[in-house]
Amino acid sequence: MRVIIAGAGSVGRSIARELIGHDHQVTLIDKNPAAMKVSSVSAAEWLLGDACEIASFATAHPEESDVVVAATGDDKVNLVVSLLAKTEFGVPRVVARVNNPKNEWMFDEAWGVDVLVSTPRIMTALVEEAVSIGDLVRIFTFHQSGASMYEITLAPGATVVGQRVADIAWPAGSVLAAIIRGDEPIPPSPDDTLEAGDELLIIATSADENDLSALQQLLGDEPTTT
Repeated sequence: MRVIIAGAGSVGRSIARELIGHDHQVTLIDKNPAAMKVSSVSAAEWLLGDACEIASFATAHPEESDVVVAATGDDKVNLVVSLLAKTEFGVPRVVARVNNPKNEWMFDEAWGVDVLVSTPRIMTALVEEAVSIGDLVRIFTFHQSGASMYEITLAPGATVVGQRVADIAWPAGSVLAAIIRGDEPIPPSPDDTLEAGDELLIIATSADENDLSALQQLLGDEPTTT
């Protein structure tokens, strides 16, 4: 796979190293000469240029790439790069970094974005996931479909503890994708029985508050009666 990364800062270089480690061909492009730290990712192709300018971006041959990643620290730049990649060069897949969560609403198909990655939101979700038991936590959203992945760790008082997966009345639009028990991921089968402490990964196609409330009620602690 051929990938172009616009933005050769620490984020862009880290992505490049990971992709190269998986045997992908990577080009890094940045307009800042100080960002040209070629020795840090020597296996990548490096280009000094402004990806927001068509002529400069064209030198990276985005029309031949499979993916363009807009990874700069400026949301405006990332939007422009995404739009150029999709509309001017027909790149099949465009991934854009969102630095300010307030700007997420702009990162959509109208700007050429196929997948948005909001680092602050992901970090928040991971913090919540690490400390929350019995609470439904959104991990991320699949931008094209609008579906989201949620995580919940089952508390001992959850009503589904001890039940078979097949016997649980899952809300419409919700699918149990995986059970993580200890350090072992388990592909759920109808006969699997849920246990306290299980970490469930769920794909939900609806963002409707009533549907999410039903999912939380199903998987959360059993209500206390007084």
